Amino acid sequence: MRRGNWKIRIFIGLAIVAFAYVQRCTNKEENPYTGRVQNINMSTEQEIAIGLQSAPEIAQQYGGLYPDEKLQALVDQIGNKLVNNSIARETPYNYEFHLLADTQTINAFALPGGQVFVTYALFSQLNEAQLAGVLGHEIGHVIGRHSAERIAEGNFWKTVSVGATVGADAGDIVGSIGQNTLLTNGREDELESDDLGVLFMLRSGYNPQEMIRVMEILKAAAGPNRVPEFQSTHPDPDNRIEKIKEAIKKHQSTP
Repeated sequence: MRRGNWKIRIFIGLAIVAFAYVQRCTNKEENPYTGRVQNINMSTEQEIAIGLQSAPEIAQQYGGLYPDEKLQALVDQIGNKLVNNSIARETPYNYEFHLLADTQTINAFALPGGQVFVTYALFSQLNEAQLAGVLGHEIGHVIGRHSAERIAEGNFWKTVSVGATVGADAGDIVGSIGQNTLLTNGREDELESDDLGVLFMLRSGYNPQEMIRVMEILKAAAGPNRVPEFQSTHPDPDNRIEKIKEAIKKHQSTP
């Protein structure tokens, strides 16, 4: 009887894993703004809802919003300029730009659906063109649907983990493999966002060379021995500068 139960568990586990793989294959769609085929399992409306729901809690983790309406207005002005002069204006997302009160953490990031954040610690070190580069990069994450892609990948590995647990009591191992896979997806996302950020800067009349200066600022913020907070969401700046130079050359030569 025990042997029969073991066979049933293996069968159910394999069925769950197979279902996860089939879903992964059928969820692929082409991003109309980047042309890249992605594994996505949510609508743009769901992305927007997730971003709006998460934004207040995320802001609170960074001390809330910076209490200066003029500086916030500047961030809004630059962000909206980038949106209005790029393909971002054709997307269904609701772009909102938030200046966070954190004066210690060098960081900028975007939630799905158009919620974009920059800490005052980073903002205070940037000129207008550099801020445009940072915001353009984060808009690129939204257009690239990177959060939705990571969520789909995470859901896939959770389902596989359930199947492995049912079949062989090894869900924790598969779960760790899924987590590692998610963490390694960041580099391509960042490079795609850098490329889009350069394009958005050019379309809005900003010097894209300032994006390289942003990378230098981020590197300097790390110091010789300290890993900065932004590296939890962005890879090492040195690894991105050459690709940014290539993006500048490509987009400057394109009408």
